[in-house]
Amino acid sequence: MQEEMINRILVINWDETTFSMNNKGYAVLPNFLSDANCENLIENYGNDQLYRKTVVMERYRFGLGEYRYFDYPLPNLIQTIRETVYPYLAPIANLWMKVLNIEQTFPNALHDLKSLCNANNQQKPTVLILKYGIGGYNTLHQDLYGDVYFPMQMVLFLNEPDADYTGGEFVLTQQTPRAQSKAIVLKPKKGDALIFTTNFKPAKGIKGYYRVNMKHGVSELKSGERHTLGIIFHDATS
Repeated sequence: MQEEMINRILVINWDETTFSMNNKGYAVLPNFLSDANCENLIENYGNDQLYRKTVVMERYRFGLGEYRYFDYPLPNLIQTIRETVYPYLAPIANLWMKVLNIEQTFPNALHDLKSLCNANNQQKPTVLILKYGIGGYNTLHQDLYGDVYFPMQMVLFLNEPDADYTGGEFVLTQQTPRAQSKAIVLKPKKGDALIFTTNFKPAKGIKGYYRVNMKHGVSELKSGERHTLGIIFHDATS
C-alpha cells in the first residue's frame, strides 16, 4: 500500500500545484486516495487504539460534529503521505517566508520539522479524522497548535458529495488588508485531496508582497454523513 501511495504522489503535477498554491492559497489533487483507502479510514473511525484524543465540537463551540486525533505511530498510509508530500511543500513555504520577510526556514524533510517541533515542546500528532452528520458544520478557524506551525496542510475527502451527503462544502475565507473578505466554496469528490494554507499566503501588490490571511471551515450538512482526514505537518503541545 505504501508503494502505491508513493507512486500516486510522485506522478502529481507539482509545478501546477505550486502555481495554484502561490496564486490561490489552495490546490485540489484529484483521485489522491482509492475507494479502498477511503473506506478503510472510515471503518477504523471506531478503533479506539488508533487515537489519542476525541473532541466533540459542540462542547467547545467549534461547530457540530466530532473529530479524533491519531496517536503515534501513525498508520502506514498516513505516515507515508505525510513524509512524501512534505518535501514538495517545504520549498513553497520557504518562498512564502522569504517574500514576506518572515525569519523562518522550514527543513526539507518531515523528520527535521518534527525535531523542530519537539524542541518547542510540540510532541503530539495533529493528524485527525472528522465526522459530521445532518446539521454538522465546522466554524472558520486556523490549525496552528503551537509556536512552530507549517503554513500548509491537507484534507482528504472520504465520502462522495451529493451521494453520501449533501451540503458540507469546504469553505475558505480570504481577508485582504483594507478590503472585504472573500469566500471560496469547494466541493471535492471522494478520494480527492486539498492542499491549502494553514493561516496566510503572500500576494503581490504595487509596493511588493503583502500577507493575505485565510481561514477554513465546513458548511452545514443537509443530509447523510461526511468524513475527512486532516493531515497537518507540525505537531501540537497538547
